Amino acid sequence: MNRVDMPEMNAMNVAESRPFPEDRTLRVSIVIVVWNARAYVLECLESLREYCAGVYSEVIVVDNASTDGTPDMVAERFPEFQLIRNSENLGFARANNIGMSRCIGEFVCLVNSDVKFTSDCITPMLDYLAAHADVGMVGPQMLGADGEVRRSTMRFPTVWNSFSRALGLDVVFKRSSLFGGMMMSDFDHLRTRPVEVLNGWFVLARRSAIERVGLFDPQFFMYGEDVDWSYRFNQAGQKLVFFAETGAIHYGGASSAQAPVRFHLELYRATWQYWRKHRGWLAQRAFLGITALHHGIRAIGAALSRLNRAGGSQNAGLHWERSIGCLRWVMHTFWKKSANPPFATQNHSAFVETDP
Repeated sequence: MNRVDMPEMNAMNVAESRPFPEDRTLRVSIVIVVWNARAYVLECLESLREYCAGVYSEVIVVDNASTDGTPDMVAERFPEFQLIRNSENLGFARANNIGMSRCIGEFVCLVNSDVKFTSDCITPMLDYLAAHADVGMVGPQMLGADGEVRRSTMRFPTVWNSFSRALGLDVVFKRSSLFGGMMMSDFDHLRTRPVEVLNGWFVLARRSAIERVGLFDPQFFMYGEDVDWSYRFNQAGQKLVFFAETGAIHYGGASSAQAPVRFHLELYRATWQYWRKHRGWLAQRAFLGITALHHGIRAIGAALSRLNRAGGSQNAGLHWERSIGCLRWVMHTFWKKSANPPFATQNHSAFVETDP
């Protein structure tokens, strides 16, 4: 087994500055970032080995300083997989970059650690990419533990679709692309079609497309990196396709369940990073205002729910905490006068060789 132990700065400097290796004799490289959630990781890797052992050429597991014994379990139970141990939690985007920088496959598959394979869902996607040279990345159907098809695509955030979501119009008018835009409530995910955003729970991309677009922007610690990546794929002329002919189970929230309020805030911080990177000042102010409206409405709803239930419910209390936390964040962010952070450029030329 190829195991790498490295301090945080060395891991970032080595992995993120090195272009993909030139050897393309291996076809599919799989990268899985893990952070605690040992039971989910075990199920993910066992099911991957069971159903896809003849498909992938290498599996790279990047551990973000788990404290629950996950990396030792991977080393013991899956010696054929490469294990990279980060000394600190570098975040989802940066850890994936470290894994991708070591890939030697013609195709790169990113899989969340709380995914369970129930079949070889990689080969049909490879066949689709082989037949569609204009497609740079595909994503399979996301299934819940009950087998129900879940949403796994988005449209790029805009002022209008963010406003529609804040008012719940995407719930009231589920089949309307006008009101259900950002979360694609108008799409049942039962047919293959081009999309703007593939959520990053499970994607298969051409290595050549990644070399053109660049790796994840490491400024996104968790969340948002998939929307930003999809935007950059689009800007580079690389088509994204949701592939409905195969799928896998995604439990979702295996790590975020440990701190739901914190992770909810991280989601909005990441969304704010996207708006600051790709949208103008006026749109950014609009986003903050819409976010305040969104959580103001939900805070009132949570407060009323708690009053109507003799002391409140656990869910109402959680929703109240999340909304109040987000409102405080909006107030702080709106009045903050610091300049925009120097987000990485779209092509990430420091990471990989890109076309001009």
